[in-house]
Amino acid sequence: MSDFMLPDIGEGIVECEVVEWRVAEGDRIEEDQPIVEVMTDKALVEITAPEAGVVTKLYVAQGKIAKVHAPLYAYQAENDTQEAGATEQANEPQSPVADADSGSAKAVEQAAVASSTCSLSTSSGKIPASPAVRRLVREHQLELTAIAGSGKDGRVLKEDVLAHLNQPSAAPSQTPSQVNQGTQLPRVEPLRGVRAVMAKRMVEAASSIPHFHYGEEIDVTDLLALRERLKPRVEALGERLTLMPFFMKAMALAVTEAPIINAQLNAEANELHYYEQCNIGMAVDSKAGLLVPNVKGVERLTLLDIAREVGRLTIAAREGRVDQADLKGGTISISNIGALGGTYAAPIINAPEAAIVAIGKTQWLPRFDEQGEVQRRAIMTITWAGDHRFIDGGTIARFCNAWKGYLEAPETMLLHLG
Repeated sequence: MSDFMLPDIGEGIVECEVVEWRVAEGDRIEEDQPIVEVMTDKALVEITAPEAGVVTKLYVAQGKIAKVHAPLYAYQAENDTQEAGATEQANEPQSPVADADSGSAKAVEQAAVASSTCSLSTSSGKIPASPAVRRLVREHQLELTAIAGSGKDGRVLKEDVLAHLNQPSAAPSQTPSQVNQGTQLPRVEPLRGVRAVMAKRMVEAASSIPHFHYGEEIDVTDLLALRERLKPRVEALGERLTLMPFFMKAMALAVTEAPIINAQLNAEANELHYYEQCNIGMAVDSKAGLLVPNVKGVERLTLLDIAREVGRLTIAAREGRVDQADLKGGTISISNIGALGGTYAAPIINAPEAAIVAIGKTQWLPRFDEQGEVQRRAIMTITWAGDHRFIDGGTIARFCNAWKGYLEAPETMLLHLG
């Protein structure tokens, strides 16, 4: 029997949470078969089997913390199983009659083992269910075995969990004094993975970086019209065109007029490092927590290239499967809070970057034109946060004006396309 040690996942990670076991004790596994999903402070990682064999023990329960270089599960390799069986059979003399009897007995024994394995699989959490459903079950302190699955092969769906929660149940009787005093206890959930890292980094950024906020309104009426004209062409290529590629491209162009916005202060706060490449991050509200993957080299990409990258990173982030390379090297960030309905926000800088912008929702509002006539315009609110140790109000205002100019007259970006 061999122990599978949790490998070093990198990035200095020393522990991770076991999100879902794909196997149970007694299951046969094949080489490279997915065994378990674990959540690090970066993303969701799938661990596969190093070789074929049989799982003999799961050391870490689902929802618990596993340590790097500690046993994760035990298994008996396929070669070891075959050799052990061959040795046992060779050392046991049998007569023809005994062979027939033992074959019958073995069949009964195998049926019993199969039955117990099935039962074990069910009690070990082998019931089909997605990670999101399993997390919902854990949050409500339920057991999958107590929920009737309506999906294929008894798969438990989110609707099944909600229906189970809505079932009337006999509540323990309470005295009037207990009801009046309120004896309900809060549900405790450990802060782990991406959320734990987010908590630590946000505290560090907010306490160590003096933030300077700058707000503005941008008229995106012409930008929305341009996107509507381009959408059919982009969708014909199998891509989706949002406003994010326009935000990013305009930002990369504006950086050329204010390079300090794309710079970073070193840890000793005595050097400024200027970056020629503009790697623009976008905050994504994923199931693992807040992730900020970035599009590399926006200044040299076309709008279509940026749209492809935005689509790829959004899907990966929402599934919690962002590559480490996509999370590194960001130089400036965008938080599109308006996609969820927010109008204003005061964002916290994604250190060591120098600035971040929070984009509010777009509203159709009355505005005066040059002739003094009222028109219906699409107005988007934005709020910048800058590192006030080396970015002053005038700098971020000039940079924002350049960015705003490209967004309000998007055709001017054509002058800078290679």
